Amino acid sequence: MDQKVIVPVEAVLTKCAALPVGYVPTPSAPYRQHRKSAQLTQEPATPRLKEAAAFPPGSRVLIWKQDPSVSEMGTRKSYLPGTILEGPRDARIASGKPGIAPVSPNTFGDFIVSPNTDQFDAVHTFAIVRQTLTMYQRALASKAIAAPLPWQWNSASDTAPLQVFPHGLPNVMNAFYSRSDRALKFGDFVPSGASERMYTCRSLDIVSHETGHAVLDGLKPKWILSNNPPQTGGLHESFGDLTAIFLTLSQLDQVEAVIAQTKADLHDKTFLADMAEQFGLALGRPNGLRNADNDLKLSEVGNEVHALSQVFTGAIYDILADIFTFDRGPGLRDDAVVLHRAAEYLRGLLLRALIASPDSGATYAHVANQMLKIVAADQRPVEYGNFIRNRFTLREVVLAAVAAGENRDAAPPLAANVSDQEGAAQDRRACCGTMNHADYAGLEDVLESERQGLAQWCRDYGCGAGYGADDGGNGNWRGGAPAEQPGQAGAGQGLGQGRQ
Repeated sequence: MDQKVIVPVEAVLTKCAALPVGYVPTPSAPYRQHRKSAQLTQEPATPRLKEAAAFPPGSRVLIWKQDPSVSEMGTRKSYLPGTILEGPRDARIASGKPGIAPVSPNTFGDFIVSPNTDQFDAVHTFAIVRQTLTMYQRALASKAIAAPLPWQWNSASDTAPLQVFPHGLPNVMNAFYSRSDRALKFGDFVPSGASERMYTCRSLDIVSHETGHAVLDGLKPKWILSNNPPQTGGLHESFGDLTAIFLTLSQLDQVEAVIAQTKADLHDKTFLADMAEQFGLALGRPNGLRNADNDLKLSEVGNEVHALSQVFTGAIYDILADIFTFDRGPGLRDDAVVLHRAAEYLRGLLLRALIASPDSGATYAHVANQMLKIVAADQRPVEYGNFIRNRFTLREVVLAAVAAGENRDAAPPLAANVSDQEGAAQDRRACCGTMNHADYAGLEDVLESERQGLAQWCRDYGCGAGYGADDGGNGNWRGGAPAEQPGQAGAGQGLGQGRQ
């Protein structure tokens, strides 16, 4: 029977010279002290030389995974590979001024600050906007369209960034993208009956949604205007919601959380389908502002853009679930990896279909047909096309020429089913702040029309005369009426003749 070897501490402290062969020391304070002492007597190794990087390698940031109310998700560190400067800011996105004091990177070039602070809000908001823009640029780059996605105002002579104001709307229960301000602005407010202030910038869903509006406005500048048909407005609002879903699914830790929460059934209750949970709770809604996993049809929603958008969002969400279920192979592939790849493909497919659709007056049928065309060109399984056709048929977007479940490799464009009525106006009353912003509602045109009317009146009658007393103090205009003939003074002409 082997005997236990007992080694005195003194032997350890004298470079272990008397230790028996095969002895493995138990980690202890004396032994660690010996190792440190021994290392001091050794010749230092030649240091490895590394070439200095041409630019900083990127920054780590701390962000909310969803929003503060989704407690099981919390915060996480994320890596932004580009050059991030104080603000934070980069070439395309900048923290707005005036606003939160600029946040400086730490010694390692990272932006790690405590949650629920102004500095955290600035970093979190910038990071989500940056990740959203990067996500869509990668979606196009993977299809050999390696070009940056411009903001609407960008040109060869104007490369100004999008400004981000995390606390840009104090005491406002909203957030919006403004083309004229070249900015995203986020509100904060105290919900009724609550004591703590809620910040919309802390929601990944809200920030990515509004960034989605900015991205699509750069690609299709006419779509955001309210004089388009209702379905065009629905595409804009839906793209914002789908952007939040795609951004969540671009991050593997969140994909794994979705799989664990739903047991790989995307139609089970999940934070993925719920939009802006904390904001929804503030309004008394248990499932956030909107639920992507819905069964709405076009005939059920009318011209209200907020509801109309959910039809398109629901169809895309169903297509995602169909592709994921079709591609699954639990014995061969990890479910999280399959869902991540399915979302990546569908994200690029949708973006390319939107780009290929008409520059104005686009409808859901336009986008659905472009998706079918592209998925066939990509040589994806015929089932992918079936999923797209069947889901848009169920939503009354298109009329399918074949029965559900029947394969169809190639076909002419599918006819639209439920369409907007001729001349139908968009109802944007329940939409996000972007869709209700004066930039896109044509309200300036109304004001300009009134201004032009005033200018024309002044040219005809002579402004600046004021109200006179020659009418007995009744306050009637003293300017001259237009002459009946050249050289004839207008009736009522008096003191204070207006400028001609």
